[in-house]
Amino acid sequence: MRKKIVLLALVAVGLVVVLAACGSSGNKSSSSSTFVFASSADPVLLDPALVSDGESLRITNQIFQSLVSFKLGGSEVVPSLATSWKPSANAMSWTFTLRKGVKFSDGTALNAAAVCYNYDRWYNFPAALQNPAVSYYWNTVFGGFAHPAKGNPGPDKSLYKSCTTKGDNEVTLNLTRRSSSFISAIGLPNFGIASPTALKKYKADSGTTDSTGVFHPSGTFATANPVGTGPYMLKQWSPNVKLTLVANPDYWGSKPAITTVIYKPIPDNTARLQALQTGEIQGMDYVAPADYSTVQKDSKLQLLKRPVSSIGYIGMNQAKAPMNNPLVREAVAHAIDKAAIIKAVYGQTGEVANQFLPPSLFGYAKSGIPDYAYDPAKSKALLQQAGLKLPVKVDFWYPTDVTRSYMPDPQRIFQAMQANLNAAGFQVVPHSAPWRPDYLGGAQSGQYQIYLLGWIADYYDPQDFLNVHFGSKTPLFGFNNPQLFSMLTKADAEPNPNLRTADYEKASIAVMKFLPVVPYAWGSSALALDKSVHGYVPGPIGPINEPWADLTISK
Repeated sequence: MRKKIVLLALVAVGLVVVLAACGSSGNKSSSSSTFVFASSADPVLLDPALVSDGESLRITNQIFQSLVSFKLGGSEVVPSLATSWKPSANAMSWTFTLRKGVKFSDGTALNAAAVCYNYDRWYNFPAALQNPAVSYYWNTVFGGFAHPAKGNPGPDKSLYKSCTTKGDNEVTLNLTRRSSSFISAIGLPNFGIASPTALKKYKADSGTTDSTGVFHPSGTFATANPVGTGPYMLKQWSPNVKLTLVANPDYWGSKPAITTVIYKPIPDNTARLQALQTGEIQGMDYVAPADYSTVQKDSKLQLLKRPVSSIGYIGMNQAKAPMNNPLVREAVAHAIDKAAIIKAVYGQTGEVANQFLPPSLFGYAKSGIPDYAYDPAKSKALLQQAGLKLPVKVDFWYPTDVTRSYMPDPQRIFQAMQANLNAAGFQVVPHSAPWRPDYLGGAQSGQYQIYLLGWIADYYDPQDFLNVHFGSKTPLFGFNNPQLFSMLTKADAEPNPNLRTADYEKASIAVMKFLPVVPYAWGSSALALDKSVHGYVPGPIGPINEPWADLTISK
């Protein structure tokens, strides 16, 4: 069981949260070493506010820093650009004391005004950036814009109200309602503070968003000039070839021992492992389950496993009939042989999921979850009960060129599910698209009827799973359920940890009764590194909190 964030209890009794600074003023010995790392896909963009995928956030987390962060290997909130913080008596305002002497990599100073500039930028995004597929995390965490485009949520739906300053080193974020997950949420790399000078100079907000929800910037901030306060800064990015980071000479913390990081996208699992074995790269992510033993038996390599913290699911868009019929969604649930898929594809990296929350997270319901056992005959009966003629044609989408802990082999998973569904009264029409940039944007903008997707914890709180997905109306699932929305809002606002846990247990059951998705696998993932690499700490929230600045490479 992972450690719960203690801030909830502190808010409940009105205590002040003051955490000690975690940055060390001492420097590591200088080094000109280079670390070459590969994963399954290229970043989408390098502006953390405009991305939601792990590959983009893996890189931006090295360049940008948020007010708070997470303890390495865990989910506890720790200082970053803020050294301490405290809530007001009603927890509607949070005041942060900023770290002194911090500069952006363009030489400009981090101060309270710069923090407010970033939060106000996100709140005032132009129409093109308000698309949920673009500013996904602002939409899901804060939920509204100052000047909403048609159909988008406005100030009345926003958690964010305003940002105020007191001198250069004190900033207050004012909320419209109480949120117990707020502090964890702003630790996401998506809320990394960028240089206001660079944002303006390189026209960060200029561009267009196409019909699939993909943002095409006309400025160069997100492609060539991302400027943050982190230990690294961008040197060069040749999309689909390599991305190079170099150490930020003005970084406020301990200087990285590794001064150059080269990131390479290698979509094929076998090719990534071969590149590691030959020394072309020194680290890789998303080791295929079948390759665990290969890595463990290689005396030159090391395997680092992450805790189980992700969920793989079949998404069902209720805006596309007949997925709006609960009997059809239940038929999908009974059609899937989860255990067989886990055994065939996931091996030791997966567990059969009966609900959206992983069992190690508080709010997981130990009882009361509906049983959607594998039963093709029941699926057919449910479809007929819904008044449909068999077979029922459905468009099923899956991604290519990507590997995730919740989806280690999308094509094999899809093929198994296609066979399951076809045997249970459906007629599956297959569709696929590359992960970058088309697939994720298409799903988030509501283009698909049913599809494979999943979730890796950003911060280990049930709000990040249940509220983010089912707490408001989104194109991803295409439903409107005010009762469920209200239940999840109440759970997030509850300051008492025990009551909050009970609220989320009820909500977890409610989600599975409503069945907007079919969860089928709780997944974990593993990295493989050359044994010369030291200091890598895998964690439950994966690549978005695995910094490279603390690594060393032995000669």
